[in-house]
Amino acid sequence: MWQRSVCVGLLALALGYLCVLGPELPPAALRQLSASLLGTLRRARSLEARTVAAWQAAIVRPARGWARVAVGVNACVDVVLSGVKLLEALGLEPSDGKNHAVLNSGQDLKEAFAHFMERGAAAERFFSDAEAFQDIARAASEHPAAQLYVGGNAALIGQKLATNPDLKILLCGPVGPKLHELLDDNVVVPPESMQERDEFHLILEYQAGEQWGRVRAPAANRFIFSHDLSNGALNMLEVFVSSLDEFQPDLVVLSGLHMMEGQSKEMRQRRLMEAVASISDIPTDIPIHLELASMTDQDFMSNIVHQQVFPLVNSIGLNEQELLFLTQSASGPHASLASWSGVPDVGVVSDILFWILKEHGKMAERASDLTRIHFHTLAYHILVTVDGHWGNQAAAVAAGARAAGTQACATDTIDTSKVFLKAPLEFVTSHTEAPSKISLNPDEPVVQWHREGISFHFTPVLVCKDPVRTVGLGDAISAEGLLYSEAYPQ
Repeated sequence: MWQRSVCVGLLALALGYLCVLGPELPPAALRQLSASLLGTLRRARSLEARTVAAWQAAIVRPARGWARVAVGVNACVDVVLSGVKLLEALGLEPSDGKNHAVLNSGQDLKEAFAHFMERGAAAERFFSDAEAFQDIARAASEHPAAQLYVGGNAALIGQKLATNPDLKILLCGPVGPKLHELLDDNVVVPPESMQERDEFHLILEYQAGEQWGRVRAPAANRFIFSHDLSNGALNMLEVFVSSLDEFQPDLVVLSGLHMMEGQSKEMRQRRLMEAVASISDIPTDIPIHLELASMTDQDFMSNIVHQQVFPLVNSIGLNEQELLFLTQSASGPHASLASWSGVPDVGVVSDILFWILKEHGKMAERASDLTRIHFHTLAYHILVTVDGHWGNQAAAVAAGARAAGTQACATDTIDTSKVFLKAPLEFVTSHTEAPSKISLNPDEPVVQWHREGISFHFTPVLVCKDPVRTVGLGDAISAEGLLYSEAYPQ
């Protein structure tokens, strides 16, 4: 670090000396030398500082922003604490990891936690035993290290958007007294959405390098579980849709479909059909963004993709685990890939995103409204849009990446001493067609490419070295990306 400071100081002195000698040098030579020294000065700054400076220039408000945003339908109180500390408090000994689609016991909990901690991956599971869950929730909420926050994708997105004073936010979901107390004053909750008791979700966090028995976490992340019946049945969906007439939003954000995985297959299928009918009642001139979350049932995901929900929404947000599960469930490209190894390959991600919009998005011959996908992973983000439907996406993807850096580090602005650039400095844009090879330039960190009427906007993330809180990061990213996006009238 001190070498860079010395270098910058010497270059600044050289530039000052040039200014003194200026009258004795030919103008062309002076301009060339000045440009060369200024370029060297820019390069002497860290990659992180150059990225932040470039984002600042790129992040501009859309010509036509949102005024009223309606968000639903999953909401809860998050109890956040160290996963290792809670498992120790419950008297659960370290164990080998094993994935469980549904948690039925403490044994299942510790095995699933170890499974995802070992991979540094986020996951969310339903805990089937109500009584056992209440005992665990009580121990978690009473733990000295526990913190209580607004939870649920919809409530988190609403809370993030509400920090903008120009926006009016409607939130529909099962809102209990504690959650209502935690919500921003700018969030309106319909009376029909209030309930006597809060739904609690337990967020077990772990840090990069943290160890539990033989398991060591390669990256910071969290494991979420709950016994949440209100959100699991999407109880507030009809209330949400019926509230739109009076609220008159110009954007609808929908989340919570993943919570239905705790239901029986028959119940889930019936409720999904009812959800599709309700979503169909939303006026077609109001854009709908669907935020996905961790799922385990491939048939359920396939239904959502193929004939149920995707054609009804304009935009979706998802992370690398959800993207891979989606392509596996719907037999998309790279479906044979069992899991990501390290930072997800940009070309593989790009192929899957292209396939989603090409096969399930809005095309001339297809009755679908889907025209936008916001993909986020730890190291980078990609915004993909069907041409002619969205504007300001370079600013939107940069704003989302900036939000990831500030929220994870709990800072108002990005502190370049607390973050690092983890994205690949070179990558290819596809593995299924003749690819372009791209070299990342921190002075122009938003990279664009095009493929058959679909545009890609890529930017790196400045990853927090010591994250303060990882839960809700994807929701904050999607909210910020939406805030800077402009939907063109069709």
